[in-house]
Amino acid sequence: MASVTSLMAEENLLCSICLGVFTKPVSIPCGHNFCLDCITGYWDTLNGLFQCPLCKEEFCTRPMLRVNIFINEIAAKFKKTVKEKPSCTPKTACEENVLCSMCTGAQLPALKSCLVCFMSYCETHLEPHQRIPALKKHKLIEPVKNLESRICKDHHEPLELFCRVDQMFLCESCKGSHNKTHKLVTLEEEAQKRKTQLESEKNDSDKMIQARQQKILEIQNSMKASEDNAEKALSYSKQGMTALVDYIKRSQGELTEVIEMKQRKNKMEGEGIIKEIQEESMQMKKTNLKLNDILLINDPFAFVETALSLDITMPQVKDWSDVSLQVDQSTIQGAIAKLERTITTEIQFLCDPSFKEKQRHAVDVTLDPDTANPNLYVSEDGKQVTHGNQKRRIVDKPERFDHVLNVLAKEGFSSGQSYYEVQIKGKTHWDLGVANQSINRKGDIRLSPKNGYWTIWLRKGNEFTANTGPAINLSVREVPQKVGVFVDYDEGEVSFYDVDARAQIFSFTGCNFTETIFPFFSPCANDGGKNAAPLIITPVEYQAKHL
Repeated sequence: MASVTSLMAEENLLCSICLGVFTKPVSIPCGHNFCLDCITGYWDTLNGLFQCPLCKEEFCTRPMLRVNIFINEIAAKFKKTVKEKPSCTPKTACEENVLCSMCTGAQLPALKSCLVCFMSYCETHLEPHQRIPALKKHKLIEPVKNLESRICKDHHEPLELFCRVDQMFLCESCKGSHNKTHKLVTLEEEAQKRKTQLESEKNDSDKMIQARQQKILEIQNSMKASEDNAEKALSYSKQGMTALVDYIKRSQGELTEVIEMKQRKNKMEGEGIIKEIQEESMQMKKTNLKLNDILLINDPFAFVETALSLDITMPQVKDWSDVSLQVDQSTIQGAIAKLERTITTEIQFLCDPSFKEKQRHAVDVTLDPDTANPNLYVSEDGKQVTHGNQKRRIVDKPERFDHVLNVLAKEGFSSGQSYYEVQIKGKTHWDLGVANQSINRKGDIRLSPKNGYWTIWLRKGNEFTANTGPAINLSVREVPQKVGVFVDYDEGEVSFYDVDARAQIFSFTGCNFTETIFPFFSPCANDGGKNAAPLIITPVEYQAKHL
């Protein structure tokens, strides 16, 4: 009859969570098996999500779990078989196949080795050592080859003792000449101690493996959740944007109809006014014709006589001086312009479609060590700056910040558009932006456009502020790892971006630049190592849009 181990491979009896042979195995609806405690503990960490750790299938309700009797019995038999099976290490008889020294002809496997006789015996030839009193005193061990290595070279006696100080094997004769203060134990005691130690280390290792397996499952779940969230976000953004575009199109149709209706109304009103004025003009022209005929009479007597008999009534007319037709559409134009600005701004904070265009204006920026505060350390390549614990002994210069932890770039901007990126990963405090060349660099400094600074900063790891004077608290979806700074000198704009999200953080607009401005940096104090990460000017990874 086939054995348990031959019927089922060990890997088929291992729980993928604890990596051990099943204990109370249960099957979940997708068909995968786990230890009862492992799968219930795993689900308890998911906050109401019931998911298979392997295939990621999700279940609406927590599955009812019962121990799989068949798998449980096979696992139990497997454990028993493995436990009863003699372990085979590289130096045991299982692998080395130690043979009986007394057998003639076909040698049988040895059952024990004798450290006194220096021979190995099978079950039959071992019988005298189990029966004869003198032989019973011999030291029998598990069968091994090279018995000579177990004998003391000085006294030719079995090495049955171990010195824990010198970490060496000893025989009984060595014991007398060995250091009396050293701790001597039997090989069995030392082996048991080391076995206990190794078992403890193995248990710790098993726990570490289990913890890492759990962490892998946790990361996998996070990845799955991130993937699900991304799919939902894509679906929602598509639906939302489509609905927004449809609404704008409908609004455009309605607005077009309103504008055209208003134009038709104005046209009808204008035509009515024109017609009424023309009718009044015709009546006045008829009267003028009669008056013209009288005015052509040159004989004074006849003129007066005709004037006396004149029966002309001037037509009743309106005063048209205050009458006008409304033609101004600026209110609609202003509303549309405002709507455009609002939508553009909101989209830029979500994901600026013009971000890649701004990256095209990337410039090479390096830090100017001559402007760096003595407590700041600038890298040799001029791309990184950190706050040190010791003040550098350097010459004070007019351009150097002497009190605040600031540094400027060597390159300034006096026209056109420029863009650069700064990695702020791992930092809890920092300042970034641009500053006028003529700024005050000595003593305490207040960051504001009025003082020649256009900056934002981070405090306490998640508090963003635009230093507009008065300052504005900024709201971001997540703390950025890299900040992009875009400067349009001619248009007076300084904008800050979350590079990974391609979203705008804040924008200074309408700035009146009258001198060269320089990129401005402050890594802030290292805060006992909590804010020790450097500010790093990184290359801009620009990717052109596919046409």
